[in-house]
Amino acid sequence: MAETLAGRVAVVTGAGSGIGEAIARTFHAEGAQVLAVDLAEPSLPDDSRMALMAKDVTADDAPDAIVAAARRAFGGLDILVNNAGICLPGSIEDQTLESWDKVFAVNVRALFRITQAAVPLMKAKGWGRILNLGSIMSDFGGPSLCAYGASKHAVAGFTKSLAVDLGHYGITANYLQPSAIWTGMSRPFMDDPDFRAYWEGKAPVGYIGEPEDVAGPALFLASDAARFVSGMGFRICGGAMARF
Repeated sequence: MAETLAGRVAVVTGAGSGIGEAIARTFHAEGAQVLAVDLAEPSLPDDSRMALMAKDVTADDAPDAIVAAARRAFGGLDILVNNAGICLPGSIEDQTLESWDKVFAVNVRALFRITQAAVPLMKAKGWGRILNLGSIMSDFGGPSLCAYGASKHAVAGFTKSLAVDLGHYGITANYLQPSAIWTGMSRPFMDDPDFRAYWEGKAPVGYIGEPEDVAGPALFLASDAARFVSGMGFRICGGAMARF
């Protein structure tokens, strides 16, 4: 059976752990050449189809450096997964301007700048897939998630605009909306038994998702099978958001 992403070049940010690592591994297993980017060099298979890069996505030179690394390693860029993100909890009363700006620097500004640098390569090829990591907070609000929720709403709006602007170049743009997923970033929340029990009970499937549960939908959206899917958010929540 043919590999789903054979011959494609993918860049995945935040690939050192959690959802980003799962996506990078899945894409690699499905034939893609993958540039995996994180603050520290990711611990992933280092072979002819996997290149590893240590880079802060908020650095001034990050967009050009990442695109140049993809071209140098694999000759181009077909799929961009903007997965790098942070969550600094805080309500409107206690969210500081510093923490607000930091969340937006990673979740929105870096995402915009890296996408802007990657789009010319996709346009030149007449094919591209942009996948941005949103959240169920792209549609809803949550307690003490003032900056995070606002940033993920921004991701949703940005992605929809990309879909409109880039569709005639053969480029699609979509965003993934995970709910509670077992990752390093979610660990402080999962350590709260009430939080964990809430999400286990809210999801009709009866359990909290794993990073691999996000990688599967990402694979579909990055493939030729999703050529007519663009500007959409995909809730990955085990049915939690379909329930009162």
